[in-house]
Amino acid sequence: MEAGIVGLPNVGKSTLFNALTCSHSAQSENYPFCTIEPNEGIVNVPDDRLQRITKYIVPKKIIPAALKLVDIAGIVKGASDGEGLGNKFLSHIRQVDAIVQVVRCFEDPDVIHVSGNVDPIADIDTIETELVLADLQTLENAMSKAQRSARGGDKEAKIRVTAIEKCNAHLESEQPLRTLKLSEAEAKSIHSFGLMTAKPILYVANVDESDLEGKDPLVDKVRAYADAAGANVVCVSAKLESELADLDEDDRAEMLADVGLDAPALSTIAKAAYNTLGLESYFTAGEQEVRAWTIPAGATAPQAAGVIHSDFEKGFIRCEVYNLEDLEAYGSEKEIRQAGKLRVEGKEYVVKDGDICHFLHKI
Repeated sequence: MEAGIVGLPNVGKSTLFNALTCSHSAQSENYPFCTIEPNEGIVNVPDDRLQRITKYIVPKKIIPAALKLVDIAGIVKGASDGEGLGNKFLSHIRQVDAIVQVVRCFEDPDVIHVSGNVDPIADIDTIETELVLADLQTLENAMSKAQRSARGGDKEAKIRVTAIEKCNAHLESEQPLRTLKLSEAEAKSIHSFGLMTAKPILYVANVDESDLEGKDPLVDKVRAYADAAGANVVCVSAKLESELADLDEDDRAEMLADVGLDAPALSTIAKAAYNTLGLESYFTAGEQEVRAWTIPAGATAPQAAGVIHSDFEKGFIRCEVYNLEDLEAYGSEKEIRQAGKLRVEGKEYVVKDGDICHFLHKI
């Protein structure tokens, strides 16, 4: 699963991406199209539960969950018609699973805003409009083929035609598809289209170093917009994060203390993006490693086992499960088992966020 970082030119998204992925490439000049190919990076998802587990089960390795981020070049008005490098960049957005939109919420005369003034809601609307227009084009291109197949008696094509009609009506009312409810069959019929406004979204308010809590009225506007859209907002100073990323551990800790932060914004953003993607973590714990595994919320035990290896899902027998609270209460897995707190679950069990699991399977 991956999230694409988008935004208008010069809102700080590439600076933020470089900080989050500890990428120390030379700083780009202050031009709209400084990112031509999408940069990709893997970031760990901070999770203090890993450290809590290792107090009782001491491993050789600790492996956190990871999230793939893609830095997609700045979108401008008219991108859906090919303005700037629009079509190329829109194709990159189609390939990601969620959108992280960075919006500028700070004033700086030395950093040129592409539209001449700082207005985060106008920025959001510009990108949303381009994505809506691009989705409408995708649906228009797909409709004639679906209609021909439907006339030929293809049942799935008939479902697809209905789904396209519903999507078109929703988009023409200037609403993103993430707010449209489709049946499971309808959603499946158009999944391959990569419709961009159907992707979940997280807003990142890029604030000034003096406003890390996001008290500026510009941030309040973003929060109100996100609340109405059912989305979340994270505040971050990309400039500060970039400076922190260049420091060694001791100097970073000192700078964080100076600005009143406990940790870099990576923790907040990574967790928020993880949640936006609808992801959860379960753990495996032993002497070799304590590891967080990524699953979609609602995954069953066999599906969770399949994340480790596809053969585990195919040959699933049962899952032995306990939770962190039991580990902290009893001190070891052996004591949990003796106390009767180790649960045995079957194929229908839905793995919960934070479960510690052992999977038994046929070879």
